[in-house]
Amino acid sequence: MKPDNLDPMQQRKQIITARNRVLALVLGGLAVLFFAITIAKLG
Repeated sequence: MKPDNLDPMQQRKQIITARNRVLALVLGGLAVLFFAITIAKLG
């Protein structure tokens, strides 16, 4: 990783950005899962 010589606000922004990406992946995965379940029930 990068050295920890960034100011606290920059570190906080990076943490929030990483958390948002993980949350987006989880929500996207749930949407795909619900879609697949719906298709399976219809088929």
